[in-house]
Amino acid sequence: MSEENVVVSCNNLEEKYGFNKVAKQASGAVMYQCGDAVLLAAIAIDSKAVDEDFLPLTVQYVEKAYAAAKIPGGFIKRETKPGDFETLTSRIVDRSIRPLFPQGFNYPVVLTITVLSADPAVDMQVAALHAASAALYTSDIQVNQTLAAVRLGKIEDEVLINPTLLEQEDSTLDLLVVGSGSDVLMIEMCVHASEGEASQKTNELEEDEFLEIIDIAQSAIEQASSAYEIDFKEAKKEIIELELLEDEKDDTLYKFIEENYAEAVSLAVQSMAKSERSQELKKVRQSIMDALEEKGEEADKKIVSKMLEAYKKSVVRSLILDKEVRADGRALNEVRAIDIETNILPSVHGSCLFTRGQTQALVTATLGDAKAAQAYDLIGSKNALYETFMVHYNFPGFSVGEAKPARAPGRRELGHGNLGKRGLEPTLNLKRDGTVRLVSEILESNGSSSMATVCGGSLALKAAEVETSKLVAGIAMGLVTDGEKHCVLTDIMGLEDHDGDMDFKITGTSDGITAMQMDIKLGGIEANVLKDALHQAKEGRLHILNIMEEALVEMQPSAALPSSTTFDIDASHIPAIIGKGGGTIREIIEKYGVAIDIDRDNNQVKITGNSKEDVGGAKEFIETLTSAPVKKQMVYEINKQYAGKIKKIVEFGMFIEMPDGFDALLHISKVAKERVNNLGERYNIGDDIDIIVLEQKGKKVELCTPAYIL
Repeated sequence: MSEENVVVSCNNLEEKYGFNKVAKQASGAVMYQCGDAVLLAAIAIDSKAVDEDFLPLTVQYVEKAYAAAKIPGGFIKRETKPGDFETLTSRIVDRSIRPLFPQGFNYPVVLTITVLSADPAVDMQVAALHAASAALYTSDIQVNQTLAAVRLGKIEDEVLINPTLLEQEDSTLDLLVVGSGSDVLMIEMCVHASEGEASQKTNELEEDEFLEIIDIAQSAIEQASSAYEIDFKEAKKEIIELELLEDEKDDTLYKFIEENYAEAVSLAVQSMAKSERSQELKKVRQSIMDALEEKGEEADKKIVSKMLEAYKKSVVRSLILDKEVRADGRALNEVRAIDIETNILPSVHGSCLFTRGQTQALVTATLGDAKAAQAYDLIGSKNALYETFMVHYNFPGFSVGEAKPARAPGRRELGHGNLGKRGLEPTLNLKRDGTVRLVSEILESNGSSSMATVCGGSLALKAAEVETSKLVAGIAMGLVTDGEKHCVLTDIMGLEDHDGDMDFKITGTSDGITAMQMDIKLGGIEANVLKDALHQAKEGRLHILNIMEEALVEMQPSAALPSSTTFDIDASHIPAIIGKGGGTIREIIEKYGVAIDIDRDNNQVKITGNSKEDVGGAKEFIETLTSAPVKKQMVYEINKQYAGKIKKIVEFGMFIEMPDGFDALLHISKVAKERVNNLGERYNIGDDIDIIVLEQKGKKVELCTPAYIL
């Protein structure tokens, strides 16, 4: 095929796509350019299918240092482990393109998106999504849809489509919507706090306003994806016909399970714990195989497992759609039982054990100074950036009863931690000058562990006495639909996530949404369904927030919590606090065991210590120093004699305390007419001495003795 170059202008973006120019041995490749940003997206497929019924898709978004005219820092001068932004972007692309593949596609696919040239003004996540979509659509893989991504911002009351990065800095909303045609496939959203005239504003988004903004996004996506399909049509390769995995159906076996094991499957489904359910279903499977062997029929374990799984899924969905009853007996809009304990760890600054049903998160908060911030680089930034609020999510195998060793955090862990951070950060004080780290240890998991992290994290911040504007709760919503009827589920557990059609995570305060993440398994979601999910999520969120508020009443402060205070001072008092040679401030630090930071720009003193008593004592000491009236230096009469006192004797002279309390130097050459070699033989510290002022320039005073003049 000949080289194709396509220019697309849509939604405030001008993009250039180059096809059949590079990476020609790949199944599909595109050289994408927007502004000065250049990305190469290449997709490769393994023609040997896997045995399992799933799509083995791997997405790799890679930023090269040379793209920003940089050499990698550190000892090894080449790119190594991907950064958090690369990992999160890979995850976003994966979640967006996965629904485009046909049902039964089980061939390993690797999509690599490489940033070859960076542009600080270009949204790299939108660029990566569009490059990936173009490479996939024009490849020889059986994908016949393009997707489009739009990022929406909000400045004051104006909604912006694909705002510039400079506009994003002033935006109170960060909403990324990915879709194909009229279908929304993926949503990532968070709000940004802003400082008003009086106080900080969290800027939560109300549900109805969110729906209005989604309408804007859908129109923009439909327009863009239609344009892509038309413009890329000529560059599309001939499709390789690959055999798709068909569901191995055995209608006779399915009917046999339905007629003989309906009650057993129903009881297994309604087993509370995930491990219990798994064990019960294994017992049912073994019973089915034993029964088949007794009848002299072949009992293929793989087919039996598949038919049992299919019947189990139909039972779960039928209970919900037909009876509006869930596997654990809850109503559709019912939240599982919640239990909260705070500050259970004596040596930790703040902690919360948050339990919701069979999901349990132990979240800890640790406070540090600005030096404890996490340094990181972005390809479009010339200088290192610092993360002063971190949320780290850990998911050990024992939380789901699996015997597997601990490993480094994967994409899922990074994604859940990032969602927790985006949900909580808008409520934190923007003027913080320290660092806060939240760590969520998932001790038990049966759905919605990331939302338990948000709830426990909000309370852990309160337990550590971090200044936050409001409590934040998170809730995961699900959906089951047969095409005609739909049921929205509040606070889904693992079974409902697995057998349902949507995973919709929402965090927010009592006033609105702070962050959101949505993945659709259906290929799209109707506006009325989304509206139902949002309003039902609000009810559940408010229910959880009420329980969290009750926990605040019983919260006891942690004994390990450091204390700090910041107060204003007059700039003229700073020398008194520091003292000569730093002696006074060292004395305060040693006496009370505190750290003292003086901000000369804002005339503030910050004291941090291990206890409120130490901090209070140091503050009281400083206030005593600063309560004394500020001494003002006298204007001396030249050639007039004054009475002074010897404060210090040095090799080159003596420091004399003047009548106004200020010190002045009496040089050795001005003590007498004749040369004096050793002042210590004539004078003692503390002696009174008469001196004459020869000259005064500001604070500098030149002295001599009467003997020098005579």
